[in-house]
Amino acid sequence: MGWKTLDDMDLAGKHVLTRVDINVPVEAGEVTDTTRIKRIVPTVKDILSRGGMPVLMAHFGRPKGQPNPEMSLQVVRPALEAAFGMPVEFAADCIGAPAKTAVAAMTEGEVVLLENTRFHAGETANDPQFAAALAALGEVYCSDAFSTSHRAHASTEGIARLLPSCAGRLMQAELMALEAALGKPERPVMAVVGGAKVSTKLELLGNLVSRVDHLVIGGGMANTFLAAQGIDVGKSLAEHEMADTAQEIMTIAREAGCNIILPTDVVIAREFAAGAANETLLSEACPADAMILDVGPETVAQIADTMANCRTLIWNGPLGAFEIAPFDAATNAAAARAAELTRAGRLVSVAGGGDTVAALNQAGAAEAFSYISTAGGAFLEWMEGKTLPGVAILES
Repeated sequence: MGWKTLDDMDLAGKHVLTRVDINVPVEAGEVTDTTRIKRIVPTVKDILSRGGMPVLMAHFGRPKGQPNPEMSLQVVRPALEAAFGMPVEFAADCIGAPAKTAVAAMTEGEVVLLENTRFHAGETANDPQFAAALAALGEVYCSDAFSTSHRAHASTEGIARLLPSCAGRLMQAELMALEAALGKPERPVMAVVGGAKVSTKLELLGNLVSRVDHLVIGGGMANTFLAAQGIDVGKSLAEHEMADTAQEIMTIAREAGCNIILPTDVVIAREFAAGAANETLLSEACPADAMILDVGPETVAQIADTMANCRTLIWNGPLGAFEIAPFDAATNAAAARAAELTRAGRLVSVAGGGDTVAALNQAGAAEAFSYISTAGGAFLEWMEGKTLPGVAILES
């Protein structure tokens, strides 16, 4: 690894500017999901234990470079205090007098939260002057927000040019998990990619077919691949205009020795509703008035058998319309098998993406996975093989 961690830094008596992702859902003034907040606790606690003073930087919503009371990080403060088990001081701005006063008043054992960095246009523009104003508040920079590392913003990239920098515990865990999954993975490697549209995951599929041994394609994307092979998918969600692209991906996969697994049987229905009348048919037997909403048990068995012979699994996207039973059956069964193999020490399993996390949680399999990324866009761009500015600057 070409980046430093908290273990490499002298933090005693220093203000540690720590970029975190606490862009959490809020309803009626209260945080409704504290997952991201809980994940930064180890970093904050570690900085405190080493005599450092954590100064938290974060964005919240999209205020478009202007102060907006409805997007103030004040709303997150009570959840942070509950997670840390201690008071958190709040600065009414992330630069200028309010920030300087709050930071200057800090003593060892205290935590300060700065106001939304995106209240300033200089944040998303990665303005050097704004980055310098942030950097002036501390002596060390700690990046603990992999989920924002795909954007070259002042608090994720610009500031790292100005201060001694390192990865926080969450960033460290994320980067190590991703390196184990695609950087230098144990083979064979399986990737499960689901979702509605091929067009949104073209770069992802193009990168994976040359890097994994088995590629499972599910969700609406599978319908597009089936249609590209001349199979009638009825009223199923499919991008028929992407047929040539799907064929090209399958050709590249064959040349690279990547085995693509498409549904051989499917679950069809005439309506997408809970408990809708449905039946399982061969993939090529979908009626013209029906739609494919899940992969069938024969396909799930093939996925499970192949998975059992793999050492690494990367998962992004559900296999079917998992939001409504019974069309969650394939995702649940495949996730359960992945969890079982992971618990047995036979599989390193890494998953990410909003729908993926929701599907694995629903299947009761998430806790068994080696690593679950909450990063969303950054996780997808990493899977696409792109350089992430917030990671690259730490490596340099």
